[in-house]
This record gives sequence, structure tokens and C-alpha cells, in this order.
Amino acid sequence: MSLNNLDNHKSHILEYGFAVINNVFSKQELEEINTVLQSIDTSKENFRKSEDLFAIRQFLKEVPEIKDLIFNENIRKVVQEIFGEKYFVVKSIYFDKPETSNWYVAYHQDLTISVDKKLELPGFGPWTTKQNQFAVQPPLNVLKNIYTIRIHLDDTDENNGALKVVPKSHSKGIYRPETIDWTVETEEICRVEKGGIMLMKPLTLHGSNRTTNGKKRRVIHIEFSDTELPEVLQWSERMN
Repeated sequence: MSLNNLDNHKSHILEYGFAVINNVFSKQELEEINTVLQSIDTSKENFRKSEDLFAIRQFLKEVPEIKDLIFNENIRKVVQEIFGEKYFVVKSIYFDKPETSNWYVAYHQDLTISVDKKLELPGFGPWTTKQNQFAVQPPLNVLKNIYTIRIHLDDTDENNGALKVVPKSHSKGIYRPETIDWTVETEEICRVEKGGIMLMKPLTLHGSNRTTNGKKRRVIHIEFSDTELPEVLQWSERMN
């Protein structure tokens, strides 16, 4: 496993905005994660169901028994050595794109964070509220410090919705997708093996195509930060 040269992955994510590391979870660990996922009561209101997508927001809170399985030795090593000692979880989502999914995601940056309340604060906004969950676009320096880990529970390539990214776009601030100049920018498909992870900076422009090969794609998306929010605002899913 390539967890011995994490410095290479660290420099890759800092320069290009993303990195892929395979073999982070063993076959047995994946089976244990699958067992928990299969036993979930899917009727809760935090769960979103459609033909194209099944998603669980606040995943680690909704399914607490999965925590110890996800934060195996390898993931803890990645967080400490690539992100830093002070990083903590601020958001978690489980995505299941079924085999027949036509779900397509246009290029975008992840510009919002989940917080516990709505407060008028300089540099924070616009706000959205869904089912008493508050999301806000924070100042750029907060977004720049976030790292995302996407744990892949299935082999993922360009035929079943692997993420496509614009390398180095994370270092260009707020980057409106309609302004992408393809004479300058390139696109890269992030193929990830089952049990592998993709690391990403949220300001990296990313999107995904529809599934064409009839294979499902399940991803656990976890965001980390080392930044405390101002005044009495808190990360809504903060977890050490």
C-alpha cells in the first residue's frame, strides 16, 4: 500500500487540488462496512431517496456504529500526516448512485459549510436552510483549509460516475464554472479502486458523468477542518 510515501500525496493535493490513494481498506474492512450499511433503517428524514440517488446527510451522526470502521489506522494516518494534527471532522455524507442512475453533476466547487445556527457575520453568506440544517458560504480562508476524503466502496471509473476535476483550480479562488477556459484548463478523471480514497480540496472544480456501465457507485464523503468558526457559530457535525 502506498501509505509509506504520504509526502508524495500531500504535495500532489497541495499542487493539483486532489490525490488518489488505493488499498486504504482491506477486503474484510469493506465487508464490515457493507454489513452496517445493509442494516440501516432508510426511512429517516435525513435520508434522501430517489431512483437516481440515495444519500444520508450527517452520516456519522446517523450511523454512529460505522465510525470505528471508517477511521481505521490508514485513514487516521492520512488525516494526521497529510492534513495535520489539529484536523477534525466537520461534515459527512453517504452517497449511493444505483446501477441505473442517470445522476449527472455539472462542474462546481464545494462552497458551503454546515453550521449549527444562522448568524449575521461579516464574510459569511449567502445562507440556505433545509430541514433545520444551516449551510453558509464562509470566507475563502475557511474553505481553503478544508480537506475532503471520499472513501470508495466500489470500483469507480469514467463509466460509473468517477469524479472529473480541473487540476490546480483550487488555487484560483471562487471560480465560476461557466468561465472555465478549456484552452487553458485540463480535465482529469479520478479513477478509484474499491477500498481506495480520493482526497480533494473543496475549491477544486469537480463534476461527474452519468453511469453507463450498470455498476453502482457508493462513496462516503467526509470533510475536515482545523479552523474554529468566529463568535458563537459552530460546525454542526464537529467530531474529533
